Amino acid sequence: MFKNLSTGAIGIRADMQEGLKLARSAGFEGLDLDIGEAGRLAQEHSVQFVKELWTEAGIKMGGWGFGVNWRGADADYYAGLAQLPARAVLAAELGCYRTTTVVGPASNDMTYQENWDFSVKRLRPVAEILKEYGHSLGLEFIGPATSRKASKHLFAYSMDAMLGLAAAVGTGNVGLLFDTWHWYTCRATIDDVRKLSSADVVYVHINDAPAGIDADEQIDNIRCLPAETGVIPLTELMHILTDIGYEGPVTPEPFSQTVNAMEPMDAAKATGASLDKVWANAGL
Repeated sequence: MFKNLSTGAIGIRADMQEGLKLARSAGFEGLDLDIGEAGRLAQEHSVQFVKELWTEAGIKMGGWGFGVNWRGADADYYAGLAQLPARAVLAAELGCYRTTTVVGPASNDMTYQENWDFSVKRLRPVAEILKEYGHSLGLEFIGPATSRKASKHLFAYSMDAMLGLAAAVGTGNVGLLFDTWHWYTCRATIDDVRKLSSADVVYVHINDAPAGIDADEQIDNIRCLPAETGVIPLTELMHILTDIGYEGPVTPEPFSQTVNAMEPMDAAKATGASLDKVWANAGL
């Protein structure tokens, strides 16, 4: 596992070189890759130029966004799908092999079965293209009860349900974006995590939850920095991820107004310090 920075997750707008500087200065080992910017830089210079930016910074690549609007209209979906092979080729050439997407927890338009069939139909071609170029796809489940209570039809909002959807896609390269917040708010257990294999976990988001609020009342965009409150048992979760052999990025996604209001370097350093605390608590 390595400490990974997503600048957008802590309210920072930064280009690749700015992100690399922030990551290095704040003690991160990795940074998420903007595949669109990477493509522009590769066209202007070369793929090797982009790789050398990361090598010179001493920073690993975390994950990249595959850029297909798989929930959208047919025209948008197929247009994105047509562009995916080129993105997947570039990400592979750069050495970044983990990509993710969010799966909504409910719908007003589709029943559970309709949503399931639609998701499998749309995600399978994406996963097939990604697999051809060596990539894994992590599906993020959305755990808070408050995120689904106003919708007409429930969908897959738990870790087990998302593992089922990954299996239904059926390409062998689809697993979880495991987010400690969503694990906590969907009321999964530590034993549920122990059942995972390294192949089940593509990418990890880490965060903490406000204290004194029941899991069912937590609001998705009001979170805390990792190890800020101790509500989420991060030490135990990190031990399990280590034991199952997860070797990928661990990325803070605190949705903290305090962090978002900081200057970019201060925000990056505060977030990096929170990860340092998680690592120290877990003896990593």
